[in-house]
Parts: sequence; C-alpha cells; structure tokens
Amino acid sequence: MTTTVWPNLFIVGAVKSGTTSLYAYLKQHPDIFFPEMKEPHFFTRPAPSEAQKHLITFVADEASYRGLYERASDMRFRGDASPSYLWSAQAAAGIAAVSPQAHIIVILRDPIERAYAQYLMDYSEGAIDRPFFEALQIDWGRPDKGWGISQLYVELGLYTEQIRRYRALFGRERVLILLLEDLKKDPYAVLTRVARFLDIPEGPMASVDTAEAHNHYKQPKGRWARRLAGHPVSRFLGERVIPRRLGEYIWENWMQKDAPKPPIDPRAVAFLQDIYTPELLALEAELGCPLPELRRSWMDIKDLALARAPAAPTAPSREALAGAFMESRGSPGSVG
Repeated sequence: MTTTVWPNLFIVGAVKSGTTSLYAYLKQHPDIFFPEMKEPHFFTRPAPSEAQKHLITFVADEASYRGLYERASDMRFRGDASPSYLWSAQAAAGIAAVSPQAHIIVILRDPIERAYAQYLMDYSEGAIDRPFFEALQIDWGRPDKGWGISQLYVELGLYTEQIRRYRALFGRERVLILLLEDLKKDPYAVLTRVARFLDIPEGPMASVDTAEAHNHYKQPKGRWARRLAGHPVSRFLGERVIPRRLGEYIWENWMQKDAPKPPIDPRAVAFLQDIYTPELLALEAELGCPLPELRRSWMDIKDLALARAPAAPTAPSREALAGAFMESRGSPGSVG
C-alpha cells in the first residue's frame, strides 16, 4: 500500500515570472515529481468572488490535494508550483505547518514587467476589459483584496516582505532566489544551481528539454477569442472536461496568434516606479546584492521624467548597479 505524503518542494512564485518553465524543466529530473496540475493553490485557500469563480482553478480539500501525490511517495522531491504562495502569508504558514523541512524556490522578474504581463494575460483571457493604467489604479484602490477577488497587480510585485516571510519560516538555506532573466539567458546554469540547492544529481539537468517556450506572449485572434476564453461554459469545459493538454493546445494554437507585445503606457510605468523604487532598494538590502535585472523598466523606458511624480525616489544608476552586481555574483547571499 502506498503512503501518501506532503510535498516537500515548492515553486512559490512570483506570478508571470517563469514558474511554468521552471515547473516544466524540473519535472523532467528523475528525482523530482510534479503532478500534471501545476497550480493547485491548496495552501492559499482561495475564496473567489462570483465574478472570478470560473476563472481560477484550485484544490480545496486535503484528500484531493494529497491525492495528487499518490504515485510519488517514494520520490525524493514532490513538488507544487503554485505562484499564489509567494504573496499569501496563509500559504507560507500552511506549508511550514505540514512540511517544515521543505525546499522553497522563488523566481523573480522586474515587477513592472511582471504586472504588465499579468494584465496582458488577463486581457487575453477576457478577465479585464480596461486599459492597463486604468485597471492598475482601480485594482490598487480596491478595499477588497485576495486571490480570485482582485488582480493584485501591485501587491504581487512587493517581493521583500514575501521573501522575508519564507526565510523566517524555513531558514535562508532552504529558500533559493532565482531571476527570470537568468533562466532565459542560461537555463542549464539555473537548473544546475537548483540541483545543488536540492542536493540531487546535476547530470540529468543536461538532458532537460528547454526548447519549448512556456507562457510567452500571444495575442487573441479576435474579440470572439477573448469572449470565448472568459465565458464560464468554455472555462468549465477547458478545466473539467477537455484534457488539460488538449485545452492548452486549442487555446495556444487555434485561439491565439504570435504578435509583438503592445507598448506599456508610460503613465503606468511612472505610477509603478514610484511604488517599486523603494521596494527594490529594500529587496537588495535583504538579499545583499544589487538587482539590475529587476529594473529593466527603469532602463528601457525613455523620457519617463515627464510622467513621473516630482517626489519619486532616485534609483541607483545602471552603471553603478551593473558594476556592483558583477562584483557580487557568487558571493554569499547573491541570487541568480
């Protein structure tokens, strides 16, 4: 008789920061098991609003959640890749309660790019109809917050306290911080780093297939595709009736098309920079190294001074950050 045990490896987020790619790569290692359901969100305990109930999928009861791991009791690592966990204090505490020796993987992205990527996904799937700047301000000002209630465009990028929470619960040695830019630039170097973190053989990482792009930007083929994607009936069929891989294939190949990503509204960039500039300074202090990869929006958007609020804090220069980052690579507490 197989004994069902709790997961002991968690890819906790951030949302739209490479968790799907990391999940797809790590599940190819013989010592790691991930269920086909990538994001059970069990420990977040979502209580979605009526408006969003059909848009999110999660496992609510313990028996069903543990059932995802029935075939994995003899595996060294059993993984859960739910990106809501980084934001959710309840999830962090719940994981610590049942799996206190778990290994935690966090992968981060420029928080402005992250918020915009989430918005584009929401828009493509029919969850949002407003322009980004308007949707951002409305969501930021909402009194009701939560997974499946609001979009949390800003909150999901407030990384510092989220990482401190996991470090406090599991210890720094059990929390690995990765960067999406490093995963895109050299996936095998990142996978080798994960193997060392988990103390599993590095060799199988060399044969991991990293060729497929996961969750890269595509555009709906028309308004009909957005309406169909956001309709309760089609969501039900896609999540509960049609096999998951077939549903993903239909969405990605029949209802979407490759297209250049639309430019972000400079007003949204300025609004988010004012929030995230002191946040990133705090994160760099927490992790002990500069993070220019998380300031790509500061570097790439020109003439933002015209849109920025007068009292916005000044971020370190690109040159200073880049020089300090190269010096700090590989030092204790560095990331990537």
